Amino acid sequence: MRIGVFGGSFDPVHKEHVALARAAVQSLALDTLFIMPAYAPPHKKGKVLSSDSHRLEMCRLAFLHEKNVVVSDYEIAKQDVSYTYLTCQYFKEEYSQAELFWLVGTDMLRDFPTWKNPENILSNATLAVCARAEKSEWLQKEQTDFIARFGKAFAVIDYHGADVSSTRIRVHAAAGEDIGAYVPPLVEKYITENGLYRIDGAKRALSLMKEERKAHVLRVAETAAKRAVGLQIPERKAVQAALLHDCAKYPERCGALLDEFVLPDTWGEVPPSVAHQFAGAYLAEKVFGADEEVVNAVRYHTSGRENMGLLEKLIFLADMVESGRNYDGVDVLRRLFWENDTSLPIEKRLDACLSEALNRTVDYLQSKNAYVYPLTVRAAKYYEDKTNRE
Repeated sequence: MRIGVFGGSFDPVHKEHVALARAAVQSLALDTLFIMPAYAPPHKKGKVLSSDSHRLEMCRLAFLHEKNVVVSDYEIAKQDVSYTYLTCQYFKEEYSQAELFWLVGTDMLRDFPTWKNPENILSNATLAVCARAEKSEWLQKEQTDFIARFGKAFAVIDYHGADVSSTRIRVHAAAGEDIGAYVPPLVEKYITENGLYRIDGAKRALSLMKEERKAHVLRVAETAAKRAVGLQIPERKAVQAALLHDCAKYPERCGALLDEFVLPDTWGEVPPSVAHQFAGAYLAEKVFGADEEVVNAVRYHTSGRENMGLLEKLIFLADMVESGRNYDGVDVLRRLFWENDTSLPIEKRLDACLSEALNRTVDYLQSKNAYVYPLTVRAAKYYEDKTNRE
């Protein structure tokens, strides 16, 4: 007997999960593949998942008609941290005569040495790897490195998945966008009927933007959501701030919503390129009911300011480094933004990126003999001094 286990948050389950499961059953000749929604995955500590019941039901709907596939509530029913080695032990005990496979993507394969008790996992199961948008030569190097490290090869699922993330789906659902391209129809219906991921006011805010601006805002929200986890910022708050940050980019579309808005004069003349952040903060508070933290993230997302809050920093930088941006130096900022050097606290790494971004902004504007908003000049000096001190 050959069985497989496909674990994950499944928040939400999407079409690529289903396609991978189908390919795994065929490629590995599995008698049964267990879909295993996690209770509390250790690598996503601090991330708030949808309820256990919602994620289980979405999985049941997604795999309803898939042969040899069973949705298991084992990890959720345990109500305990979901370490893979413990789940592997359980399945090996339950199916002692079976050959056990544990499904992973290439991203998880590379992280595998950091998992808890990886040798114990491999004593009970074989990793089965699915490539996700990998170059054709990935296999030989990864297999060689894996055998050298663990003395055992991994299996390969004959399937190359598309790059679809549950984060992107949550962002699009929060914005009221169509998610039918990403999730099975029954899952889409369930998400819509239960209002999963929805953020009140986000759809209306995006309706005030042109299509190309809306696409940018969705990319910013996805970038912010992915980085928020490591910063211990609630994903929902990061997504809300990102979706609202450009809501006043086109004042002519806002109409009467901005009738009582007045530009501040605290820091000098406000250039047109900066004005929309203040108007956006006004709408975020007065129209969309955002809290002070989100309002400030919108208010300073273009200019920056001294002593920014963590959410403000995240939105400022996500706006600059989202995947659609293309300007000289953006690759440097992206490397700093995603830096994972654990020898430094993550906020210090973020401050270094912020300092670089602000200085580059000031230098660029000055090179064009353009007016530089004083708040940006002050912010650049503040974070350069702060980074040098630290």
